[in-house]
Amino acid sequence: MTDISIPYGAYWASPFAKWQGSLAHLHSLRLAAHVTRHALAKRNIAPDVFDFGVFGTTVPQKGAFYGLPWLMGEAGAEHVGGPTINQACATGVRIMEAATSEIAAGRAKVALAVAGDRTSNGPHIYYPSPNAAGGTGEHENWVLDNFMRDPYAKLAMVETAENVARKHNVGTAEQNAVTMRRYEQYAEATANDSAFLRRFMELPFEVPDERFAKTVGQLKGDEGVHPTTADKLAALKPVMPGGTVTYGTQTHPADGMAAIVITTAERACDLSSDPDIDIRILSFGQARVDRGYMPEAPVPAARAALDRAGIAASDLAAIKSHNPFVINDIVFARHFNLDVMGMNNYGCSLVWGHPQGPTGVRGVIELIEELVMRGGGLGLFQGCAAGDTAMAVVLSVTDRRR
Repeated sequence: MTDISIPYGAYWASPFAKWQGSLAHLHSLRLAAHVTRHALAKRNIAPDVFDFGVFGTTVPQKGAFYGLPWLMGEAGAEHVGGPTINQACATGVRIMEAATSEIAAGRAKVALAVAGDRTSNGPHIYYPSPNAAGGTGEHENWVLDNFMRDPYAKLAMVETAENVARKHNVGTAEQNAVTMRRYEQYAEATANDSAFLRRFMELPFEVPDERFAKTVGQLKGDEGVHPTTADKLAALKPVMPGGTVTYGTQTHPADGMAAIVITTAERACDLSSDPDIDIRILSFGQARVDRGYMPEAPVPAARAALDRAGIAASDLAAIKSHNPFVINDIVFARHFNLDVMGMNNYGCSLVWGHPQGPTGVRGVIELIEELVMRGGGLGLFQGCAAGDTAMAVVLSVTDRRR
């Protein structure tokens, strides 16, 4: 898969905004199209270069049936078709894999993998049940009800974290220590007027009105990242009685989008903002673990991706994760004998939030930029997803000037 490339700079993300925050009024598909249209223009990438697209989203909104074709039309590429994919929190890596597979099979040359979700104002869905008493159907709050109960494992997501904490003997104090490190790493991304974030994010970000006709506000960066100290973390009690996971050691729901262009090595040079930087997709991995142990799933997913790439964890220059619980990072680092404090430089979803679909795409973008700043190297992104699953992707970055 080494001839599948990502043009340097051909990726972007909106700031991630807190639940019921500055992006809560916006249709997530239209926001993804809106940001993409402007990002393509800024990068001098004509929409007509695309011959495939894939949209990742996990929270349905009005008109979601039309998915990717609607999004590409709004983004100025109305000739492009493709699927809409939902793989819960692994959606970001899955849409990258779908685009990569399409190009590897020779069915496309330049693909756009774009994801957007709005956990705010999630839909309330009614399911008819004509054989029920009085014909009364069932209903669910798409976001909240699915946070609280996996219909197969029959437990809430936070319970999966507690299962893993008990299994691996990880207490609250250790989780707090790693969480503090994650906030320190994110502070490096916001230093110097958010210099790291500006590498892929337009700041200040102009927030449009719900018709996408005028600007109604601005975001200077991610919204909802709270100042955190060791004392504040230590004062928080576990969410579950007798548990270890607090609200401080888990992520928070958010709204936002992220996108990435995937193409052949040959076309990447034409679309790159710096052709001397070569970014290759080496492999993907997927895994599912025992029921109710979701935070463990990135371990076998990463192992599968590393094995396919023919490398070891010790070969990696940088690792990023989707860590809805900091327990994910602790268990992952223990398994591969890695320094947990060295993972997730410049931020992670634990801190900047989790709009589900775009979370993994942003993680990969940040991984690329970290590797570029290092002068190149191998990188891994991994993250768990609902249903005790996970996906991972291995990348290589080479700066031909070095």
